[in-house]
Amino acid sequence: MLIMQELIGRHDEIEILKGLLESDTSEMLAVVGRRRVGKTFLIQTVYKDEICFALTGSQYSPLKEQLQNFAWQMEIYSGSKVPVAPPKNWQEAFKQLSKFIDSKKFRQKKVIFLDELPWLAAHKSGFLAALGYFWNTWASQKNIVIVICGSAASWMIKNVIHHKGGMHNRVTRFINLQPFTLHETMQYLQSRKLTLNHYQVIQLYMAMGGIPQYLKQVKPGLSAAQNVDEICFSKNGFLWDEFSKLYSALFDNASNHIDIIRALAAKWKGLTRKEVLAAIKLPDGGTVTKYLSELEQSGFITSYLPFGKSKKDKLFRLTDEYSLFFLRFIEKKRNQSWQKISQQQSWKSWTEYAFESLCLKHINQIKNELGISGIQTEESSFVNKDKENGKRFQIDMLIDRHDNSINMCEMKFYESEFTIDKSYADEIRERVAQFKTLSKTRKQIFLTFITTYGIKQNQHSLGLVHYNIKMEALFEK
Repeated sequence: MLIMQELIGRHDEIEILKGLLESDTSEMLAVVGRRRVGKTFLIQTVYKDEICFALTGSQYSPLKEQLQNFAWQMEIYSGSKVPVAPPKNWQEAFKQLSKFIDSKKFRQKKVIFLDELPWLAAHKSGFLAALGYFWNTWASQKNIVIVICGSAASWMIKNVIHHKGGMHNRVTRFINLQPFTLHETMQYLQSRKLTLNHYQVIQLYMAMGGIPQYLKQVKPGLSAAQNVDEICFSKNGFLWDEFSKLYSALFDNASNHIDIIRALAAKWKGLTRKEVLAAIKLPDGGTVTKYLSELEQSGFITSYLPFGKSKKDKLFRLTDEYSLFFLRFIEKKRNQSWQKISQQQSWKSWTEYAFESLCLKHINQIKNELGISGIQTEESSFVNKDKENGKRFQIDMLIDRHDNSINMCEMKFYESEFTIDKSYADEIRERVAQFKTLSKTRKQIFLTFITTYGIKQNQHSLGLVHYNIKMEALFEK
């Protein structure tokens, strides 16, 4: 019960962690997730009584310093009253660790926690080979849990999960820790005595996402706009310069990754791989595919296959809320207040995209509200470019159902009820007809609106809108 009180959400992850303690064999768990998403807090909270040794990698630190840190941690966990001499290499370090644990003769299953593994396993450090040997020759026979953790998800997947050497097939469980949903975000804020309504919480989420460490900066008694001003636009704000640290902490030579992020931020509807190449002026080859894969595995971008298209037409969209917000506002308008910016047209344009992205991330809640959670679906966009005039016809979200139906979704972020007038109703009917013609679909089309406060009922909405989903549905568990 104590774990559940300290942690918001993470129910599936907690069950995995508990299960590893209850198994009768040694386990190696790999945990990945975006920077500041709460990986370390999760492990330390659930395993606080079981961790018998923990070590955190230090970015850009040479091998000598990493080994010195190991020695200091050994002093702490062993309770040694005399300094522990730093090991000469990682093989010697793991030998010391095995002797220490054997000497303790623990009665219950214990946990070794190795955090920020990519920084520990720097180039030519020999760390991974030593860890693999440590597991194969000692840990695998000792009924122990080794937790390896890292923010650089792509590095972890390549060098640990899919490793061909001593780490091959050694990971027994894997957790990719995701940001909070809106439901979890509301729970988290309430646990910190913040009583913001759904509209205010959505504004915070669109600016900084469901990142616990970002949300921790939100102060009670302030509106969403006031909090964004303090956190993002104040020179002492937590997110004032987070962008400069975010990508360099995850990727070596992160300039190309940042260039891709900037290109996607400029094209909210998404770019194909070919368009990304043109935007960042890199030659065609596997390098860009690698960068895109790394960014997607790390949770910054998302790929979508447009309706009826092949893999070469896959669109990449920037779906990390903070990165988009930084590039759109913080970087360009540092001397302005968010409360002033939120009165401008640029704010409205941003909310349209940010709310669409938020809805895409909460597709399960939308399906549940539609009553189709038990029906298999594929979510996609629809893109058709007229070769003659270059105009692009696009629908941002389609829920293609296996019951011969499609929900065509319109997402609207408004401060009040959204009103459909005659002109807009005619436009929507034309969009539905155009989609049917271009896609050649024979499926039933259900026009679905997802809005903040709903749709004002009038003569133009009646008979046009099949489903009207309000923002409260997005906050469901």
